[in-house]
Amino acid sequence: MKDTTPEQLTPSLILLFAVGTGLAVATLYYNQPMLAVIGDDLRASVHTVGLAPTLTQIGYALGILLLAPLGDRHDRRKVILAKGLALIVALLGAAFAPSLAVLAAWSLAIGLFATLAQDIVPAAATLATDSNRGSVVGKVMTGLLLGILLSRVISGLVAAQWSWRVMFLFAAVSIVLFCAVAWKRLPTMEATTRLGYRDLLASLGSLWMAYPALRRAAITQGLLMAAFGAFWSTLAVFLQAAPFHLGSEVAGGFGLAGAAGALAAPLAGRLADRGGPERVALFGALIVALSFSLLFLFPWFSATTYLGLILFSTIGFDFGLQGAMIAHQTIIYSLDPAARSRLNAVLLVSMFVGMALGSALGSYLLAQAGWLSVVGLMSLAALLAIATRLWPSPKRLTRTCADSN
Repeated sequence: MKDTTPEQLTPSLILLFAVGTGLAVATLYYNQPMLAVIGDDLRASVHTVGLAPTLTQIGYALGILLLAPLGDRHDRRKVILAKGLALIVALLGAAFAPSLAVLAAWSLAIGLFATLAQDIVPAAATLATDSNRGSVVGKVMTGLLLGILLSRVISGLVAAQWSWRVMFLFAAVSIVLFCAVAWKRLPTMEATTRLGYRDLLASLGSLWMAYPALRRAAITQGLLMAAFGAFWSTLAVFLQAAPFHLGSEVAGGFGLAGAAGALAAPLAGRLADRGGPERVALFGALIVALSFSLLFLFPWFSATTYLGLILFSTIGFDFGLQGAMIAHQTIIYSLDPAARSRLNAVLLVSMFVGMALGSALGSYLLAQAGWLSVVGLMSLAALLAIATRLWPSPKRLTRTCADSN
């Protein structure tokens, strides 16, 4: 059995974690820019072809809830490799799908097993020391953020030059290469709990009740993701209307500002190690609130100037959002070393719920009351996140959740 001392977390292994996380999470987004090409090839309407990315996201949410906790029950090395192999099969299935129904089924499977990314992050946190955990998580999350950012660009180019099927084949090859290196390089990480699967899932609720810091992190990040979801679910529609009259490709171009998030991740990690993750989380929420509040200036700016303000705000809120995310992950990973995968699952489920609610409320408000009401929603969510971080902490529970052992 391989040793799992922190000294094994070399720069090359951190790079492997970052690359693997980015490649895994990228598989969630490859299909989005290719929908028109897929629809033409499979003779599916614009409405029905949208089922593929929808099921991919649903699969990812289910995978976080149902599969991510397995990292505490089994050797994370084996979990990572098993999910990697399953993801390869799913990507190959998508590449050779003869119909939209088959592609949709494989899309669900891609989402399920792309949660490989959320096994790698706790693995890196486990191998890190208390003094550099924030920095390590930040570096690994940089890979994840770059995977999200670059995936749509790459898939659009590959689909235009060759075909959407080639893109899925390339994706499968990338995961094969990662698994081959991971099989040789990843150390064994022993299970931290003996709970059965049903009890493992039930312990998510126990962890929520046992750790106020987990609840604070999950609620804060969920509120920030609600603002994030409201923004991206309404931006394209807002820019299509007067006074802008811009196409959806312009709204998509604002996504390149997400590069700021990749820059924030390692910086936030280092600051969390030096000054404490609680301060970094609060500072990130403050940046998000300030960035969104600037958008209230819409009535006083020209269309061109306001587009520049949206770009500035996008960079700002993404920087703050990702900084808060790294800080919150650093916080929860320190709560119970035996339950890091489950703690991560709780945080991510809260984020998905927040983003979904923000998207739904944002779309409704835009249709009923206009853009400034959406800005109000985003700003309110960010202010509530700040209030959550500033709320006096309840008396810390000193007991360790018995269900996590």
